[in-house]
Amino acid sequence: MLIVSLLIALFFLFSFIWANKTGQFEDDITPGIRILYDDEKPKEN
Repeated sequence: MLIVSLLIALFFLFSFIWANKTGQFEDDITPGIRILYDDEKPKEN
């Protein structure tokens, strides 16, 4: 049972490292709160 729990923990550790290296956590402004920011006003010529 100890070996199985260590294997599961290693699986989650490697999954986290893989997700971190592939850019899964690089979105600073998530789409859920992006709508709250105002758009830039169009420039008038």
